[in-house]
Amino acid sequence: MIRVQNLTKKYGDRLALDQVSFSVAGGEVVGFLGPNGAGKTTTMRILTGCLAPTSGTAEIDGKDVFEYPVQTKEKLGYLPEIPPLYGDMYVEDYLKYVGQIKRCPARQLKDQVDSCVKKTGLSQVRSRLIQNLSKGYRQRVGIAQALMNNPDVLILDEPTVGLDPAQVIEIRGLIGDLKHHHTVILSTHILSEVEANCERVIIIHQGKVAVTGELSELRQKMHQKSLSVRVEQPSSQLLSQLQALDGVKEVQDERGIYNISVSAEASNVNDLVARTVIDSGAGFLELKENKFNLEDIFIHITRSQGGGS
Repeated sequence: MIRVQNLTKKYGDRLALDQVSFSVAGGEVVGFLGPNGAGKTTTMRILTGCLAPTSGTAEIDGKDVFEYPVQTKEKLGYLPEIPPLYGDMYVEDYLKYVGQIKRCPARQLKDQVDSCVKKTGLSQVRSRLIQNLSKGYRQRVGIAQALMNNPDVLILDEPTVGLDPAQVIEIRGLIGDLKHHHTVILSTHILSEVEANCERVIIIHQGKVAVTGELSELRQKMHQKSLSVRVEQPSSQLLSQLQALDGVKEVQDERGIYNISVSAEASNVNDLVARTVIDSGAGFLELKENKFNLEDIFIHITRSQGGGS
């Protein structure tokens, strides 16, 4: 459905994108991640035909977005980081206006507005001025306008930025519903949203694709897991004993909780840690295996490739 190949973008002497390539299959939901200034928004603007690349290609459903601008835009719905809203318009009138711009047939326009209002939870505010809405509702209107042409592909750039926790949960639930009907690229700094909604991630760093794949695959590539063991009587002696175990890469003592980084290839390391603690007489309370989450992966990749900004 989406194919990006050798995408390069220069702003004067600054290289914003450097030979970026990736693909997204139809029906897939992909998290698009990276530090500030990594090139995420530039990539999405090129994909949506809002910005021309210096070189390389971007295709939607097999068509180049610049050779076939109308055909590709018909398949796209785009929510930029700052939603393209007109504050002095009523929600319903604004969506009708967007539908007309997107060439929604006149006889279907009302039904399409009703459908988008229902999908995005705007029924209670459809007759209100956009400028009088909360930021959470304005984000919903932004998503609704992206849906007005019933697109195959949704590109959402930071859809929850600036929202309070309750609003974040609402928008996260909305995205969870949308992913069943659209191919979605979701750019966000809230990594729990990616873990909740996305099947795969693309991490971009310093204008290049740093890594792409399913989370389970990325964890395997990292070749490590983490254990936490809690004791009654921590000691420097126990710390040294744990550090000396086969397969243990690093141990950090945090007030009676030892956080242990373990090589993924290590076998029986859980049993070794438990037996060591028990034999030490430190008072074994708990041993658990920590899930290596997306935040850990993100930080590791960006730091190992020269830091972020």
